[in-house]
Amino acid sequence: MPHKLTNKRMYKILANTLFLGKDIHFLTECHSTNDLALEKVRSREVAEGSIVITDSQTKGRGQRGNQWWSEPGKNLTLSLVLQPYFLDTSEQFELNIIISLAVAELLSDYLYGIKIKWPNDLVHEEKGKIGGILIENIVNQRGIEYSVLGIGLNINQSFPELPKVTSFLSLTGREWDKWEIFKLLVSKIEKYYIKLKKGDKIDLRNQYLDRLFRLEQWCEYDDGQVFTGKIIGINREGKLIIEKKDRSLNHYGFKEVKYL
Repeated sequence: MPHKLTNKRMYKILANTLFLGKDIHFLTECHSTNDLALEKVRSREVAEGSIVITDSQTKGRGQRGNQWWSEPGKNLTLSLVLQPYFLDTSEQFELNIIISLAVAELLSDYLYGIKIKWPNDLVHEEKGKIGGILIENIVNQRGIEYSVLGIGLNINQSFPELPKVTSFLSLTGREWDKWEIFKLLVSKIEKYYIKLKKGDKIDLRNQYLDRLFRLEQWCEYDDGQVFTGKIIGINREGKLIIEKKDRSLNHYGFKEVKYL
């Protein structure tokens, strides 16, 4: 059986939001919250603001198709459903910007050194990855019909075998109430989504750049060949712009460049 439902009302309707989290689907276990949310979108079981969340995600997916596994009960693994009809299909990265900002702001309320690592990771600049984002869109002729925004945050799990992965627990030395973090996270996402809906794209992009990992730093990358480059920003479609030593500007999409 792919999904385990529970009758336990661990997640209640959120009182600190306008529309996000008024419909919460909690499962003790599922393969992937994004996959389940997409199923529910296609079967018209959910609307904008719905959230699918689980205690144990057995086949979570990362941006490069990597499997992401979370120890049961330790972390936050959830997917939100939005209907950003006001965005053109060429503006899909705007959703990445607002979710990254919301998660980065939440983490920065508790931890120092939090950065957004393009395209889809949240990292501590010294200790490594603390969370990831996976956004999947359903588009039609008019634009983006639905977006499913998957978020995984390492809260109370330690990763001794993974030196480039960290968590709230590892960074602070104590366990955290993940349900309280969940409520704060959803509230921050709603705040940034409303800003995007109002058209504050320039301000949001500037905030994103302020938090961008390795911005204006000369570091090594691999685009088929190892090179030294400096991230100088992102373009309208969300491609990463890296200046090389020969002063050429190179635009990279997902999977086209690796951090070394």
